[in-house]
Amino acid sequence: MPAGIRCVTNHPYAGGRTPVAARRKDYPLNASQQFTWLNYMRVYHRLEYEMNRQLLADCALSLSDYTVMNALSQAGGHRQQLTALATTIGWERSRLSHHLQRMTGRGLVDRVRSESDGRAVDVVLTDAGWDQLRAAAPLHAEWVRTLFFSDLDSRRESQLADILATVYDSLVREGTLPRPD
Repeated sequence: MPAGIRCVTNHPYAGGRTPVAARRKDYPLNASQQFTWLNYMRVYHRLEYEMNRQLLADCALSLSDYTVMNALSQAGGHRQQLTALATTIGWERSRLSHHLQRMTGRGLVDRVRSESDGRAVDVVLTDAGWDQLRAAAPLHAEWVRTLFFSDLDSRRESQLADILATVYDSLVREGTLPRPD
């Protein structure tokens, strides 16, 4: 590691572990890794911006709203404990709590006492939220098909899916968020 730079391993976000980069002897990134990483970051930021813009313009939902509602739509009874929902979507619990306040005010979700643990809170997709998500899904799917998949043939789609699954597994294994159920 360059002189004067130290890794903080007792930071709350580090989970008391030595950061991955500090454990590697071949850091910094080689030219191919750097090229790949910079391309990924360009795609990540542009994709996040464009998805949020499309959802707001076409569906009156933010990307954050859609992320929460999509996760709840896949949960049994369209409900999930707040902590489990945060883990499912990869957010910190405090971020989710703040966002849920806004969504509750708009009638998209409710927060209720957990059916399985009286100390916990369940997040429930309301009927209005479900209706809005069902209306948004085909519009968003068409956008995804056009902007994300249109230039990929089935072989490249499969390769991309495999690569993303591998990266996700590494994030779950090495990351600091709890493992999703």
